[in-house]
Amino acid sequence: MLFPISDDDSQLPGPAWATVLLLVANVLVFGLQLVDPAFTYGWSVVPQEITTGQDLVNAAPIPEVDPAAEVRTPLDIPQRPGPGPAPFVYLTILSAMFMHGGFGHIAGNMLYLWIFGDNVEHRFGTLKFVAFYLVSGLVATLVQVAMHPSGLVPNLGASGAIAGVLGAYLVLFPRNRVNAVFIFRVVSVPAILVLGLWIGLQFVNQWGALAATEETGGVAYGAHIGGFLAGMALAVVFRMTGTKERPSVLSRAMEAPGNRRLW
Repeated sequence: MLFPISDDDSQLPGPAWATVLLLVANVLVFGLQLVDPAFTYGWSVVPQEITTGQDLVNAAPIPEVDPAAEVRTPLDIPQRPGPGPAPFVYLTILSAMFMHGGFGHIAGNMLYLWIFGDNVEHRFGTLKFVAFYLVSGLVATLVQVAMHPSGLVPNLGASGAIAGVLGAYLVLFPRNRVNAVFIFRVVSVPAILVLGLWIGLQFVNQWGALAATEETGGVAYGAHIGGFLAGMALAVVFRMTGTKERPSVLSRAMEAPGNRRLW
C-alpha cells in the first residue's frame, strides 16, 4: 500500500489560506472534544436524527453481536443534547465535518488535507474551494445516512470532505508527482496511481462491509466513496465551464512538448 507524505507543489503561487484555516478549525474543534466529551455525542451526525428531524438526548440501546457465541447483548450508545430538533439538528452535518474520533483519525485526515488541499485550492480559488469542501462533506454525509437511515451510531470526521479533495485532485492533477512510502522506501509516483489505489480500496472495503451491520462500528467507507465521487464530479464541471486554469505544476507539464490535456 502506498502511503502519501507529500506532493510536488514547490511551484505553487503562494500559501493556500483556506486549507490552512480548515486545518486550524479541525484542530480547534478536536481540542473542544477533548475538553468536553459530551460535545462529541451531541454534535456528531446520528443518521436517525437526520432522517427524523429529532434530537436524541438519551442513551440509545442497539444490539451487539458476539461473533464467537452469536449472542446479541444490549449496547448503549451515549446521546447528548445537540443543537435541537429540525431544522437545527441538521447543523450536526456541518459540525461533524470538523470532529474526529481520536489522534490517529485527525492526524491522518489532516495529512491528506495538507498534501492535496493546497493544489486544489489554488486551482479553484479560495472561496470556491471552501464551498467545494463543504459540499463534498455534505454529499458524503448524506450517502452514509442513506445507507443506515435508522442508525444510532454517531458519524464524525473530515474524511468525506477530504475524499472530495482527493477526487478533485485526481481530475485536475492526475500526473502530479506524489511522494509516498512503499515497503520502507519513499517513491515518487503519479497521483493517478496513489489516488486510484486509495479509492479502489474504499470500494473493496465497502463491499466487504455489506455483510456487516452498523453496530460493528469502523470506518464509514460509504462516506469516503460519496465524497470522492462528488469531488470528481465537481472538478469535471469546474474544468468544463471554461474557467482559465491557474499556473501550476500540472499546467506546465501539460504544455510541454509531447503532452496533451485530458480535457
